[in-house]
Amino acid sequence: FKPRVIPHTQSHPTFFSIINPGAPPHRRVKEKKRPNEEQAPDVTNSSAEPSPSESSEDRSQAFVEPARAPEASQQQEQPPVLQSAVRLIEIETEDKLEYQFHPATNGVVNFKVRANNDAHLALTSGPAESDPMLEIFIGGWKNTKSVIRKNRTKPDVCEVDTPDILNAGEFRGFWVKWQDDVITVGMEGAAAAFLSYENTSEPFPINYFGVCTGWGASGSWIIEQNAPAPSAPAALVSSGGAACWVPAANGEVPPNAVVGGADGEDMYIARSQHEGAIIPGKLVASHGCAYVAWGGVENPKQEYEVLCDGNGTFVSTSGGEIPPNAIPAGESEDGEPLFIGRVNHEGTVTVGKVQQSHGVCYIPYGGQELAFADYEIYVSQ
Repeated sequence: FKPRVIPHTQSHPTFFSIINPGAPPHRRVKEKKRPNEEQAPDVTNSSAEPSPSESSEDRSQAFVEPARAPEASQQQEQPPVLQSAVRLIEIETEDKLEYQFHPATNGVVNFKVRANNDAHLALTSGPAESDPMLEIFIGGWKNTKSVIRKNRTKPDVCEVDTPDILNAGEFRGFWVKWQDDVITVGMEGAAAAFLSYENTSEPFPINYFGVCTGWGASGSWIIEQNAPAPSAPAALVSSGGAACWVPAANGEVPPNAVVGGADGEDMYIARSQHEGAIIPGKLVASHGCAYVAWGGVENPKQEYEVLCDGNGTFVSTSGGEIPPNAIPAGESEDGEPLFIGRVNHEGTVTVGKVQQSHGVCYIPYGGQELAFADYEIYVSQ
């Protein structure tokens, strides 16, 4: 391989210059801190009659509005609870039925959406539309019903009448959960789901979710994303479900750490927070630190997380070709998923990060950030 050193642009030191002319630019999203407490949106059904269901009645379910929580003044004071770091991402979607994809973590997506109808959410293994996939249509058919659709094919696997569940004038909150191949969809503040489907015929790992609007509606979204907190291990999305990121520091190697490369000694798969990003990189125990590639240089990190109990493997790829079972392990400062990659370079096998929009794997090596178009990427088995 012939490495290239790709520094950041001087005008914007926190953003990679686009080194792949054919790659699309990043889609930036606005972020803000999560408020201490948010009021659940007021969801009331109008007197409009729902449209007839297109599928058989035995697959229809009754939509029940969730009971309201008591006023804050009436709630019993609870002791403070430590929570994982959460950030809110604001997204605008056009009337185009084009999904915007984001990494899925912890088996749940909490979001609010403001749209007249047809708020769609896709669950996939990779950051693009491809089978197998599940789609959730909220407020479809002129805001009269909601469904779950599999592999973009009718008949829908679950549907329920939900008249006026969306509103173009206010945000409505929802959650989508998946566990043991069961997908459930509910409203904010409600424990019970109004959509549910057990995907036993074609289970697949859910690594991404996408959102879009269409059929005459544009939308505004506020999506919660969990950021890995240094104080607690964060779950790794994988088909085996056992892998995790374990916090460590100063060269410490946790039990069952995953070896990703070698440079005279074992090199472990690690990641660390840097300049607003969560970046996969390498842990070299004898150096007492991990290293991540960013800004054209190799950045040492005394505090980091180590991948443990992983059941994945490395496969060859190139450019921006990301296998559908590639495991997201971090994200750029702009929210783009980052994957675990490695490269054979000068007698070493060095672990780094893969950034799809740049079409390369970056490795931290010899004090520099080096870019390679041909590399190996870590995938679930």
